[in-house]
Amino acid sequence: MKLLIVGGYGIFGGRIVELLENEPRLSLLVAGRSPGKAGAFCRTRVDAKAELVPTAFDRDGDLGVQLAALRPDAVIDASGPFQAYGEGCYRLIEACIAGHTHYLDLADGSDFVAGVAAFDEQAREAGVFVLSGVSSFPVLTAAVVRRLSSGLARVETIRGGIAPSPFAGVGENVIRAIASYAGQPVRLTRDGKQAEGYPLTEQMRYTIAPPGRVPVRSTLFSLVDVPDLRALAALWPEAKTIWMGAGPVPEVLHRALVGLAWLVRVGLVRSLSLLSPLMHWASNRLAWGEHRGGMFVAVEGADDAGRPARRSWHLLAEGSDGPLIPAMAVEAVIRKAIGGRMPAPGARAAVRDLELDDYETLFASKTIYTGFRHDSEEQGKPLYPRLLGDAWKNLPAPIRAMHEGTAVAEGRASVERGDGMLSRLAAWLVGFPPAQTDVAVKVRFDIGADGETWTRTFGTHSFSSRQLAGQGRSERLLVERFGPLNFAMALVAGDNRLSLVMRRWSFLGLPLPMWLCPRSTSYETVQDGRFRFHVDISHPLTGLIARYRGWLEPASRHNDSKVREEAMAG
Repeated sequence: MKLLIVGGYGIFGGRIVELLENEPRLSLLVAGRSPGKAGAFCRTRVDAKAELVPTAFDRDGDLGVQLAALRPDAVIDASGPFQAYGEGCYRLIEACIAGHTHYLDLADGSDFVAGVAAFDEQAREAGVFVLSGVSSFPVLTAAVVRRLSSGLARVETIRGGIAPSPFAGVGENVIRAIASYAGQPVRLTRDGKQAEGYPLTEQMRYTIAPPGRVPVRSTLFSLVDVPDLRALAALWPEAKTIWMGAGPVPEVLHRALVGLAWLVRVGLVRSLSLLSPLMHWASNRLAWGEHRGGMFVAVEGADDAGRPARRSWHLLAEGSDGPLIPAMAVEAVIRKAIGGRMPAPGARAAVRDLELDDYETLFASKTIYTGFRHDSEEQGKPLYPRLLGDAWKNLPAPIRAMHEGTAVAEGRASVERGDGMLSRLAAWLVGFPPAQTDVAVKVRFDIGADGETWTRTFGTHSFSSRQLAGQGRSERLLVERFGPLNFAMALVAGDNRLSLVMRRWSFLGLPLPMWLCPRSTSYETVQDGRFRFHVDISHPLTGLIARYRGWLEPASRHNDSKVREEAMAG
């Protein structure tokens, strides 16, 4: 199969090549206005099994003549920005239909994608497929909403967002597209009627948290003009609100962009297009934070019994795999096509051509993790099962038993303490027990309306802490409170253990920098069928503060109905 990738050596085109180059049944024409750049790019792909052919192609030239000379089976338009194509924006589509050539694009403009349906009859007569918006927005979001809405009587609200890694690398055309619509009115569905929204001037905060993984830090999302605003409304006409956002980081740069968008919205500036070169420079040079990103889709509605239902899907991408996700829809379509499952002829937004299963097959080979949360169903569960969601059921039974109704647990433990003055002072402030090699330990779990109090007794020495579900920027985290100190930790499930990973901390509610935070290695596991715990607290300035480890067995349990009532009250 011969594919002509327009913009093939650009950001998105290059990622399509990266995803497809291991397929020897493909010939990839890496095309653009500069044959030199195309050739230089192809020479960097030293492990490619597909045939890579540097190709000159000018989308402003005579398209019919160029397509007739190259004779591709399909054209992939990865150039853009589609919002700026202007008059004759569908020339490439028209040329493909006339030449009986299949067509896909990664268009992110709602107007462009919506207009492609006008060519449906022509594409059917030519026997070709014309798929537009073949990217995360709206193909992946539509597939996720179909999965989330399964079993619901109606869908009332659809929200979603992408939070790219600050090191993802953003193409100039993407920035030009954002600059063109920032602060400009766009059509969307809000409160059950057609309304206008203003991209980058409307915000929401959300925490992307696949169950059992370290969440992406609480992210500020701003409304963006994407095909979903119309495409999802056509698929779920009963939805009263549809909102899609992007959460670029660092947040300080995001907020600066929000401020500029407001200048457009109130009429002080006509457009941000002239600033796109500066915006592109800033987004690719001023980057810091964690090299990870994610995506979420959240649905609210009602089940068959009329009960409110809230469900969400979360995606986490580590390192450099996240930037590949927008191009994976193209990869999935092409791999299905060379496997004999060609999309049906016609011109349309590609919102029905892929399902979540198609994506999950591709995610499995990357450091990309996904999961579902059924928030309305988890509300009545104890603290740990509620925070872990679907990951809870995969934990060993002794760990689940310890957090699901145990009132008192008893066992044996050893305690080590640091020798330095500062470490002894820190241990005294928290109340850690003295060093002991083999001591009886008892833990009492008191469940209240807003969380759990753990009282740990080592021999005759007791200390306690309060645990609760985090709120605000600590959402989806377990917050443990020792007096004025709060530690927000991610519950990470895997390899038959439950680990607590420090993410935030504060003193009297005042957030403190993580480089000042004590270091913690804390986990629960099972050995010889018995629940075991390991807690190691240290600090670069003090060295070891305290380390205690041992085993526990449930000695008594709370009344299960009382536990559920208290959890629901919380």
